[in-house]
Amino acid sequence: MPPIAWIAASWLALAPAAKTDDLADVCHASSSYDLTVAPDSLLFDRAEPAPRRIELRGGKANVDGVAGRSNAEDADRLALFEQDLRALVPKAKAVAASGVDLLAKAVRAEAAGLGLGAQTQAELDRRVAAHVAELTRRIAASTSTHDWQGDAFERYAADIGSDIAPLVAAELGAQAVDAAVSGDLERAASLRERAATLAGGDLPARLQARLQALRPQIRALCPSIERLYELQRGVRDAKGRPLDLLEVDAAH
Repeated sequence: MPPIAWIAASWLALAPAAKTDDLADVCHASSSYDLTVAPDSLLFDRAEPAPRRIELRGGKANVDGVAGRSNAEDADRLALFEQDLRALVPKAKAVAASGVDLLAKAVRAEAAGLGLGAQTQAELDRRVAAHVAELTRRIAASTSTHDWQGDAFERYAADIGSDIAPLVAAELGAQAVDAAVSGDLERAASLRERAATLAGGDLPARLQARLQALRPQIRALCPSIERLYELQRGVRDAKGRPLDLLEVDAAH
């Protein structure tokens, strides 16, 4: 199963509230398929079970290489499904972009109270800006959830942490030495403790906790997800199997 529900299209993977369990908690939605958005079709695929590959194109479904036999109502439903899903993609990407912005603000907030020197602060800002630019570019260019396999947010947060933490820890370590030399042993101990905390690798977890502010934006997508779920209901392939591209827990 993909790490996040396909309907938020791993473009939400940068936000911790968009992980599978949290998205299910917010919109009660899940899927076993990955999604690829092509100019003229939508492709849903998974390793198992069958059907493994479903392509939607112009209100028609091709399932594992076999053309569907949908009636006029099913064709209308699938056409609307395609249309609505395409409309949802930029909204999902916008939430992911907000996640990148929040991630940058969270990093800067973590550094704000550390009393960094001007040179270190400037280098930190440069590195954060570079990460933001790269993530924003990847989100905008992405057309498939296959681009974001695995624990995407955790990897990116860890990458940022591994890039930023040594820089800050070195600065704090230098300040600790200066404090010790000047006789302020209490401040030196405090600075060493901060440096050790950063080096210990808990920065990604703290960044993740700060991004819970994205949940309302994800929640705003829920009505669109529910409409997609309703549109696909009852549509079956040539073998009589329901498509079940998306699952929503109606109990909630």
